Order: sequence, then structure tokens, then C-alpha cells
Amino acid sequence: PNAKVTSSFCFCFVCFALPWQCFRALCCKGPPPPRPEYDLVCIGLSGSGKTSLLSQLCSESPENIVSTTGFSIKAVPFQNAILNVKELGGADNIRKYWSRYYQGSQGVIFVLDSASSEDDLETARNELHSALQHPQLCTLPFLILANHQDKPAARSIQEV
Repeated sequence: PNAKVTSSFCFCFVCFALPWQCFRALCCKGPPPPRPEYDLVCIGLSGSGKTSLLSQLCSESPENIVSTTGFSIKAVPFQNAILNVKELGGADNIRKYWSRYYQGSQGVIFVLDSASSEDDLETARNELHSALQHPQLCTLPFLILANHQDKPAARSIQEV
């Protein structure tokens, strides 16, 4: 008789303990830990593809993309992090204000049109060198994206 009591006690304990562990595993953990956020600045001349790049990364429709006047901010979600990207307009009259938006950045995306004219490529090269030497950016990681590689006039990485 004692053996039956022990085995039913063990069975009842297991029936009680496993659902409780499942409940705790599913419900008692609290919210998932927040994903780390990184603040980036995205710069480049007008028409280089900054807005299109960010729209693509955010899974937005490529329809009706309008060139950025001033700046815009997009949160680009990834599985393990969120990138808060300040996209700065690339028009000549806006580029002089870029440095006002550098503070707090943790990285830089520089987009250039690899199929642009020699003059525009030289301007982009000068802006890139200026950004690389800026005190708020010179220690940060840079991603240099040679965009429009699908165009016939696109330059190779070596040419850029």
C-alpha cells in the first residue's frame, strides 16, 4: 500500500510542477530585454540614394520617394538592434549644416552615386574627406556605399 501512495504522490507532484514551470517560462519572464539602439547619420550628395536605401531597409514602398529637404529620422529595426538613422539632405545649400546634426552619432553611412559625373564624384569625395576629418566623426565607423552599381555608367570600387 505504501508503494502506491508514493508513486501517486510523485505523479501528482510532477503534474503540478511541470505546468507551473511552463507557466513561469512563458508568463513570468517579463518583457523581453530591449534591443540596443544605435544613432547613425546618413550623408551624401542629392540623388545618391540615401532615401531609397533607408526606405528599402524599412521595407517601405519604393513608390513616391521624394528627395530629402533638410533631414529625416528613420528607425531601422533589425533582429538584435535598432538603428536610428538621421538622413541629411544632400543639396548644396544644406550640406553646410550637416555638422550641426553630427553630435551623438555612433556611426556614419556615406552614400555616393557611382554613376555620377566627374564633378559630382569630386564633390562627394571632398564631402567624404571633410566628414572623415570632422572631430565628431573621425573616430566613428564609416560605411561608404557606392550606390547605383546597376547603371551602365557606374564606376568600379577601384575607380571610386
